[in-house]
Amino acid sequence: MDGRVPGDRAQQCRGAMAALCLSVRQDGEWMLVHQCVECNTLKVNRIAGDDNVLVLLRLALRPLADPRLRSRALLAL
Repeated sequence: MDGRVPGDRAQQCRGAMAALCLSVRQDGEWMLVHQCVECNTLKVNRIAGDDNVLVLLRLALRPLADPRLRSRALLAL
């Protein structure tokens, strides 16, 4: 993530990416699932060492509260 240039620079719309939830790879690495607010593209990125742990835990619990997120997160994998 580049704090100076918001949005997904790989997408033509360059829209902001909203964090949806977390996913865990088979090797145990946590992945952050984002969705573009402009074109609804889903992307998965590795978490960073300086990410806020409490925010990550909150994102990990979101699919339990909102079942619609489960299917959207699976589509991104």
